[in-house]
Amino acid sequence: MKRVLTLILVLLILPAAAVAEPLESVLPVEVSAKSAILIDAKTGTVIAEKNADEKREAASITKLMTALICLEAVKSGERNMSDMVMVSKYAAGQEGSEAILDAGSEYSFESLLMSMIMASANDSAVALAENISGSEGAFADKMNARAAALGLSNTRYMNCTGLPMEGHLTTARDIAALAREVCRHDEYFKYSSVWLSSLAHPGGRVTDLTNTNRLVRFYDKCDGLKTGSTQAAKYCIAATAQADGMRVIAVCLSSESGQKRFNEARALLEYALSAYHMAAPIKKNQKLDKEIKVKRGSKDSVKLMMGGGVSLLEKKGHSSEITMELELETEVKAPVSEGQALGIAAVIRDGEVIARLPVVAAESVSVPDFVSSLVRLLAAW
Repeated sequence: MKRVLTLILVLLILPAAAVAEPLESVLPVEVSAKSAILIDAKTGTVIAEKNADEKREAASITKLMTALICLEAVKSGERNMSDMVMVSKYAAGQEGSEAILDAGSEYSFESLLMSMIMASANDSAVALAENISGSEGAFADKMNARAAALGLSNTRYMNCTGLPMEGHLTTARDIAALAREVCRHDEYFKYSSVWLSSLAHPGGRVTDLTNTNRLVRFYDKCDGLKTGSTQAAKYCIAATAQADGMRVIAVCLSSESGQKRFNEARALLEYALSAYHMAAPIKKNQKLDKEIKVKRGSKDSVKLMMGGGVSLLEKKGHSSEITMELELETEVKAPVSEGQALGIAAVIRDGEVIARLPVVAAESVSVPDFVSSLVRLLAAW
């Protein structure tokens, strides 16, 4: 037997990421880029967007996926940062941005990853791809499989660099979702936040590296992510910034100039960080003013708490009402363990369920021993 209880909480909040529509109907700042999107990194909530589902070339922003697969390989133990990677003639011969790698020489996995993330080195990207999958084509298959797993339904990778290739397309929305996943890896920011560095080659020469993302140098809240530019893609950027415990992501595709993409991405990031903040109206382990009867236990009832929490993006000065419906067991049999699931809480905003969270026991209730049972029996009699 279960019963439904309704607990009303009045909080200053905005919808969670489950709400499909963006929080704002138009971009809050003027953006000339043909596609753009602004999201909260933690919840994925879309603040505003412009042509976010139009398929476009995004040039070297492609390397976000290349980097993600590399970082996941390190996390799983498949690769180590200290592993040495042999650079093929094909990898060393890549066009565009490069670290000027020596064909036939070995470089550490970490140095190639650093030069790819920071300086957008195409030769480093291909060397990493070949090391993980044997060939760039096989690695592209791996990229597409990972994109499918992330739900990037409008993205198709043909290579690991973003160099122009028929069918190699993505969208601002898919890039934002990919960027969220990359942001889960702290190692990425170890490289993306660096402005100047260098790569030492086995032969003794050194390549000086400069970050292609000027925002990490001229906007102190920005620590990544990736830029891209080709004649077809024009100027693109996926940028992230954080302040007061909140991280936001802005994507601008097909800007007319390199500086314009930086200015517009910065304006979007600044707006989000100044106009919004993260609220946690329901916290994990939050106690509830409810109890459930316990049958044949050392106590007659067990106290409850939330087994999960909800984080929501809140706009300053705006408020709305949240309700929480609790569907609970009417009675449980001892013993009861702390943390044991005893129900579900449906978190509702404006009639729409935005989350379902477990309700759990806030304490343990044991089966009473003989003496305790006798005392309770006599007391009841």
